[in-house]
Formats: sequence, C-alpha cells, structure tokens
Amino acid sequence: MLYLDAAATTPVRREVLEAMWPYLTGTFGNASSHHSYGEAAAAGLADARARVAAVLGCRPAEVVLTSGGTEADNLAVKGVALARPRGRHVVTSAIEHPAVEESCAYLERLHGFEVTRVGVDATGTVAPDDLAAALRDDTTLCTVMTANNEIGTVQHVAALAAVARERGVPFHTDAVQAAGSLDLDVRTLGVDSLAISGHKLGAPKGVGALYVRRGLRLEPVLHGGGQERGRRSGTEDVAGAVGLARALELAATDDHVALAAARDVFVAAVLAGAPGAFLTGHPTRRLPGHASFCVPGTSGESVLLRLEQDHGVVGSPGSACAAGSDEPSAVLLACGIDPEVAATSIRFTFSDLPHLEEVEKAGFAVGRAVGDVGATPGSTASVSSPPSGV
Repeated sequence: MLYLDAAATTPVRREVLEAMWPYLTGTFGNASSHHSYGEAAAAGLADARARVAAVLGCRPAEVVLTSGGTEADNLAVKGVALARPRGRHVVTSAIEHPAVEESCAYLERLHGFEVTRVGVDATGTVAPDDLAAALRDDTTLCTVMTANNEIGTVQHVAALAAVARERGVPFHTDAVQAAGSLDLDVRTLGVDSLAISGHKLGAPKGVGALYVRRGLRLEPVLHGGGQERGRRSGTEDVAGAVGLARALELAATDDHVALAAARDVFVAAVLAGAPGAFLTGHPTRRLPGHASFCVPGTSGESVLLRLEQDHGVVGSPGSACAAGSDEPSAVLLACGIDPEVAATSIRFTFSDLPHLEEVEKAGFAVGRAVGDVGATPGSTASVSSPPSGV
C-alpha cells in the first residue's frame, strides 16, 4: 500500500518517538510543579521551545505551544483581533483553512467585525495589490495562509506581509501545510504570527505552535492556570513539544528538491494516463510533495476508492477537515472551477521521498482507475480544460 495523503496526516518518525519517550516515562512531571520532577519536565519544555524557535528564527519567548494548528490559528485570529483597539475589520483570503475562515466568521457573528475575503486567481494566488486595496484604516488583522492544503499553491507571503506592515496591520499566516517543506524563518517572511502543527511533519497529533511577535497584543482564548506566559492556559504537553521540535529539525534536513522532482514525475504520469485531467493550483509554485487534480466526467470519490482497492494507492478528495461534506470545495470554486468539475477533485501528497519508479507506477495507476470508473451519469464530461491561468 502506498500512502499519498500526507496533507491529512503523517506517521510519527522513529526519531521523534525516541526523543519523546523519556518524557512519557521517567521524566513525566508537570512542568509547572515546583519539585524535581516538575523541574526536569520544565527543562525539557524549555529546550524544546528553544529548538522550535531556532527553526522559526525567533525568540523562545515568542513561541506559544498549542494543541495543534487549529488552536494556533484560532488563538492568532481571535486573539489579535480582540486585543487590538484599532478597529473591527479583518482581511483574509477566499481560500483559507476552516480554522481561519471559521474564526473570522465567529468574529463577524458574535463580535460585530466586518471581514473582507480577498479573491484569488485561477492558480489560487493572492495578489499583493488586491490585498492592499482591501486594507482600511480600521483593519485590525490580515491573515493569509502560506500554502494551501487542497491545491498546494504557495503564496508570496513576504510580499503580502510587507503590504500589511506598511499600513501598520498585523499579519498572520497559517503555515500548517508549509512546515517541514518551506523555510519559515519569520524574519525573512516578515509576519507577526505564524501557526504550525506537528502531525503534518512526523510529530504526533495534538501538538502545534504559534509564533507571536514580541509586543503584539494577544487576548487568550483558553483561560485557566496562565501557562505560556498567560497566552494559552493548560498543562503543558512536554513530550509533544519535544516531538514537535525534533520533527521540525529532521524536516529541515529532508531533500525537498528530490521530493519536488518525484512529484513532477507523478504529475506527468497522471496527466498522461488520464486524458482530460488537469492540475489544480499553481503549476510550479507549489508544495514539493503536493499534486492535486480535477478529472472532469468522473467521480473523485469513486476514482480514489478504485485506486485503493485495485492498485493499493491511497489519496484524498481534498481537505480531510471537510470530509463527508457534499458541498464543492470553496477553494476550487474561488479558483474559478465549475462546481461539477470541482466535485471530481483528487489530491496526492507525499510524507517522505519514494522511489521514482514507484511514483510513476502510482501515477499511471491513477489513470487506470479513472478509466475503470468512467463517466458518471449526469457528469460534465465535456469540460476537459482548467480555468484560464492554470
């Protein structure tokens, strides 16, 4: 079985488990306890925080440890918006992860905020000029993701953040999908906050982190014991933090150039074997291990089922966070793709570097699965080309 759904989750790396093990056994204390067990745990937590900070290019005190990317995004969006008196206007993009989109909707619904959702082009790219046009004197936060989980497009985050900074607006980026694949040095990106999640890069589920620039006001979302310098209450997950730090360090040494080359072999095989299919997202400025397609005239779910059952290849119809929804992908619709065609989407994402022969074989297997399924009744089989610009 070939697992190609790393955007949903990844297996925990052996080195990560080994780093975590002491903090799940002998060094099990509560890091807030004032005795030897607690002090040992606190030392491990401090070391893990410093190592995460080193990867992100920030100070350890600027790292808030969370339960994952969803909490980190919620804390950034709600926390910054509710803490700043500048105004009640938020700017985001039309293709954000639900953790950001729903946080913005919450601010609209319960706190009287106005949210401007900037559109994207056919490749899923936000133009800096469009972002600049959306900013106002009362804009209190701007949030655009680093890389999209459904289509893999990588944004010009540094340019977008510079636009917001020129207007004095804090800029948050959801970097959950980008962590482990792209350089997330916050000094280079120029962002004010940045969210990551461990289980996308070989750490366990249930741990993540939020970079918060020193001096940026943040209203807590969770209240209690005042951990994380009062920004996120809750007993610290020391083992999880250690695992996150180790996974980030390991990912930084992965061969992302070779991974992108393997992805390109896979894309070529899929397009050769499935006539009418087209790549979604940006053709070149995309995550190195990400390939997503629409296959007009088919059912994406049926193709994936046949692919797994007959060929041993596991993929996804899109975001795991929207699994079970009958609605077409909001991301694909924002890119100008017809709703019926959007329903044919399939996504393949790599968690490690596979053999090129294996990748090419899997790509051609997609084509065979598409042929086996054939056109579904009532499908738009005649739509065989992507929107302009893809």
